[in-house]
Amino acid sequence: MDVSGKKVSVLGGAKSGIAAATLLRKRGAAVLVSELGPIGSGAKQLLEDLNIHYEEEGHSDRVYDADLCVISPGIPPGARVVKTMQERGIAIYSEIEIAALFCRARVVGITGTDGKTTTATLIHRICEADGLLHGYRAYSVGNIGIPFSSIVQEMAPGDVAVVELSSYQLERCFTFRPDVAVITNITPDHLDRYEGDMNRYAAAKFRIYQNQGERDTLIYNDDDSLLREHFAADSAKFSFQRVPFGMARNAEGEGCGRTVFLDGDTVVFCSPAGEEKVVETADFLKESFRGRHNIYNVLAAVAASRALGINAEVVREVLSTFSGVEHRQELVLTLNGSGWINDSKATNLNAMRQALESAPGRVILIAGGRDKGNDYATIAELVRKKVVLIVAIGESRAKLVSAFDGFVPVNPADSLNDAVLIARNAVKPSETVLFSPGCASFDMFENFEDRGRQFKQCVQQLPSC
Repeated sequence: MDVSGKKVSVLGGAKSGIAAATLLRKRGAAVLVSELGPIGSGAKQLLEDLNIHYEEEGHSDRVYDADLCVISPGIPPGARVVKTMQERGIAIYSEIEIAALFCRARVVGITGTDGKTTTATLIHRICEADGLLHGYRAYSVGNIGIPFSSIVQEMAPGDVAVVELSSYQLERCFTFRPDVAVITNITPDHLDRYEGDMNRYAAAKFRIYQNQGERDTLIYNDDDSLLREHFAADSAKFSFQRVPFGMARNAEGEGCGRTVFLDGDTVVFCSPAGEEKVVETADFLKESFRGRHNIYNVLAAVAASRALGINAEVVREVLSTFSGVEHRQELVLTLNGSGWINDSKATNLNAMRQALESAPGRVILIAGGRDKGNDYATIAELVRKKVVLIVAIGESRAKLVSAFDGFVPVNPADSLNDAVLIARNAVKPSETVLFSPGCASFDMFENFEDRGRQFKQCVQQLPSC
């Protein structure tokens, strides 16, 4: 796309919007940034320096004087400004789509309900290590926190862009084509946005492969029933190479069956050349990186790395030193024999389930926030077995009380600090305090990172209380 001289409206003045606006302006577009709330002073100065027009505290009719629009992933499809754009025939793109137009690097795209960040981080670190040996650079961008647009112009042919992708970001991608795509899993999430329709949610995720061709690779979790059935239903329609992974060899498949699988305690990569033992689970599972779900993340990362042609020795070395990602089952403190775990990144029930299954001993669970249509009955039995107390915070406090009171004590708290103090007074040695909200953070915090940092700050102050 040649954007020189085109008028572009960017809806949203946060990180991704500012990055897209900057990229487009440098490519010769006339850009207007329109933000429903305030725009930060630093962002304003940058926009002014680049001669980018902006407005805040609402969208005016100026946004419709545009050849195309770039939209923040947080703006819902039903917003009035979006509907008016569509009525006027203005094409709407995501920041990911815009950045990809100017990307010269190889692209690895990762989506799924859970495991995106950990899998993307693993792949990025493996590519970094391999890049040092072979003279290319690896970048980690997208939903992981760094806008793709902010550094796409630095990328050269041969480099690797590891792009974490939410369903929101994929909704407005039309030509985006990753060389390697990964789908970690698809379980209920964001159903408030998709009107309770899992098919609509899954369809957004499947946009990751919509432009892939025979030179490209799609990696997917074959133990996820939705994914397995989707890719088995009409295999002839997929021209790209499919690489399924799972916990065990698929005896029904031809040859090796699954391409990456667990054989006992060994991760095995299978190709036409035969089977290759890549890494032992003992080499990467540790206190800070444990659980069945993390084995899945490793299987996906191994598959992506091998699709990129990275040597198994490099993969093995990186995995053996990996200690997890911040805000995902992160051990913050051990106090009087009890572990305190920050799992703020758990914004849905499946992530909460994974954390509960992995947490050692009996658990005091701090949970709650902005509910996204959670059905707590799906984890009721696990909670009954593992949890001794739920401390409920945020907008969903009443729903948590209603769901669990009667077979697990539920204690509402007015703030995160109060929740931590309630847990401190209740926890016993050998029990675990697990902060795994299972909800969005926007009722009380800027984002899940802010929520996790505040939890860690509260916990780190406990020894002096």
